[in-house]
Amino acid sequence: MDTKHLLDPDDPTTAREVEDGLLESLGPVHFPPKRAEAVKLRLLDRIRASREAGKDFIRIRFDEGEWESLVPGVRVKRMQGDQRAALLELQPGAAIPFHRHHEDEECLVLRGRVELGEVSVGPGDYHLAPSGSRHGIVRSAGGALIYLRGTPIGHPLALARDMITALLPGEDVVPMTIPRDEGPWAHHAPGVDLKLLREDGGRRSMLLRLEPGAGAELAFGAADDCLQLEGEVSVDDVLLRAGDFGRPAGAGNHRRVTSATGGLMFMSCAG
Repeated sequence: MDTKHLLDPDDPTTAREVEDGLLESLGPVHFPPKRAEAVKLRLLDRIRASREAGKDFIRIRFDEGEWESLVPGVRVKRMQGDQRAALLELQPGAAIPFHRHHEDEECLVLRGRVELGEVSVGPGDYHLAPSGSRHGIVRSAGGALIYLRGTPIGHPLALARDMITALLPGEDVVPMTIPRDEGPWAHHAPGVDLKLLREDGGRRSMLLRLEPGAGAELAFGAADDCLQLEGEVSVDDVLLRAGDFGRPAGAGNHRRVTSATGGLMFMSCAG
């Protein structure tokens, strides 16, 4: 028997064809009226419960909110004003002038590659510019999308201060970079790992990595926030996709964090 043309469901190149063929062969299922009504009510109850569960968790989708022009070729969207969190998008060839930091600024790359002075960072890389450090010109040859936490962008006086003081002499603090593929991961739960990026000043920053189908209970304090870097992750019933920002709206508590597809999330936590 010639088997070379048979479809192997375990072969990723033919699995989709097998799946599509099976789905096309299935006919509609007709429930009796009473059962159909019961299924409908259960679905509506589930929708109401999901909406209720998401009331105390704020989500800002990547495609929501207003983008503002910062300099030619660079636009910014502020995510959380009190923590100075923002998304920054650089068009190919765009640049930001050199500046000095007066607060700790954390940077995560979502897309593309950015040159931070002499340091080059790409997707998933973490960069910390401590207070007192100075950046050379920030530029991206091919375009990039980055997340900044602690940035003065959106605060004109603080931004002007950072630009002016970069010209003054002073003892520079050295920034820190943790590439995506470097640094230890700690096992938290089956399919769930954590990488600690920074811990000082009463805050911790970390990466949360989930394999497809994995989940775990995590403490989410009222002062915590997160940004989805890759894939999709649900915090309780709130789905976060790449570029989405989230934080509790009220008192913090433990939340169920799961991912059907796998995902990578950045978290900033108090304590």
